[in-house]
Amino acid sequence: MLLEVGKMEQGTEQRTTREEYAIVLDFLPNGYPFESRHGQVSTPIVQALGKKHLILLELVPKKEIKLQPNDDVYIGEGKRDKIHHINGKLSPNKLTSTAEAELEFVVTDLVKKNEKRFLDFFNNATPLSTRMHSIELIPGMGKKRMWEILEERKAKPFESFADFKKRVKLLPDPEKAIIKRIIAEITIEQKHYLFVER
Repeated sequence: MLLEVGKMEQGTEQRTTREEYAIVLDFLPNGYPFESRHGQVSTPIVQALGKKHLILLELVPKKEIKLQPNDDVYIGEGKRDKIHHINGKLSPNKLTSTAEAELEFVVTDLVKKNEKRFLDFFNNATPLSTRMHSIELIPGMGKKRMWEILEERKAKPFESFADFKKRVKLLPDPEKAIIKRIIAEITIEQKHYLFVER
């Protein structure tokens, strides 16, 4: 079974979001404690975050497989070595306390390792409407800072978060601001999504 999320139909056009890899947030060898029924064998559960589209997922590992938070698992179409199948998207309110604590570390690590991907947001972000720019959705970025960023990127695209901080003065740490926004998009319903596919 392949995970298909975010199906959108426009006329005959369909868009399907697929994750190839996920990062383990928590491994529950005996499944959810609140779902265990007397005398029934409970299914182990993996709570994970998709690496590309940042979607929370519930996975079922193969027999005898033990996983740790922060493990990388393949969930694509090819032969999977650790994951048996994907149950589907995971609701944020179902996250265990371990998974919640792990989420910030995992997102921070993803942003650090994919600096260009998230920096490109500042280099290419567009207005959401005539009154609002998508840059303004990043924590700590108001209209004044948004105009500074637009002026700076017109002169030359940002090359790194360090370059960004040097050129746009008195700004909250752009890397931390992106991490905050991603965690908010994962855990709280938003009007606009910049990084997380729904």
